[in-house]
Amino acid sequence: MSKSIFKGFLLAIIAAIFWGISGTFGQFLFQERRINVEWLITVRMLVSGIILLFYSKISQKTALFEIWKSKKDAFQLLLFSIAGMLSVQYTYFAAIKHSNAATATILQFCGPIIIAVYLALKFKKLPKAKETLAIILAVTGTVLLVTHGNLNKLAISGTALFFGLSSAVALAIYTLQPAKLLHKYKPSVVIGWGMFCGGFAFSFIKAPWQIEGQWDSLTFLYTALIIVFGTLIAFTFYLNSVKIIGAQKASLLASAEPLAATILAVYWLKTPFSVIDWMGSLLIVSTVFLLSKSTEKKAILKTDLD
Repeated sequence: MSKSIFKGFLLAIIAAIFWGISGTFGQFLFQERRINVEWLITVRMLVSGIILLFYSKISQKTALFEIWKSKKDAFQLLLFSIAGMLSVQYTYFAAIKHSNAATATILQFCGPIIIAVYLALKFKKLPKAKETLAIILAVTGTVLLVTHGNLNKLAISGTALFFGLSSAVALAIYTLQPAKLLHKYKPSVVIGWGMFCGGFAFSFIKAPWQIEGQWDSLTFLYTALIIVFGTLIAFTFYLNSVKIIGAQKASLLASAEPLAATILAVYWLKTPFSVIDWMGSLLIVSTVFLLSKSTEKKAILKTDLD
């Protein structure tokens, strides 16, 4: 394995772990400190975007506004900001608010199924046996997770299920949509503008100065950790990984996220997680490994990190 590929693998794993940990911190803030989820999304995106753009300008001497000179690129960036960056963060944290970090993270992991289906359609390729099996396992695992085996009753709210599955769709868009932009511009520019534009748009829903909840040392600490590690570093690492090893492999390595989120939620926040929950989770996460064996990328970007 080349140093570049190893670097891409390592970045994806670290990003996944940071996402899983930040999701658990988010659950604590929503449930224990009554922090508003919309406010957290607005603040984390604005702050992370500004920091990343500042870093890109000072350290990498990047022409920040070059991406806006092309109407096509500007449109793709705005699409990424809203349909990718903002959507994946809001739906994920909203699912956490209405359920818990473990359930929300695992539901989001239906995203690789959506990616596989999209790639199959794009390359006009019928699903193989393993891909079909992966879809069946994902559906079965989701049913077990949200019903606990009782098909007449949901174990989580309909709202949590909606946001959880929506986050899977958003994850697929977030992973696939910015590929051309990442090939043309530095990841710090694409992600920085994506976060800033998404946060700016969402500030019309919840302004950053409309602060709610109970604030103490833990609230400040966990909010800062979510912004720095769960947003700024995690999203940057993940998209850099996509640039190096491709969306398919990056989504496979992100399987570390539900493991980190579940372990923390169960052992730290004492979130109930039954045997059926673990079974459903295992079925969903296993689909990523099946897809990694059955779906080959048509092209893998060889460009190393700038």
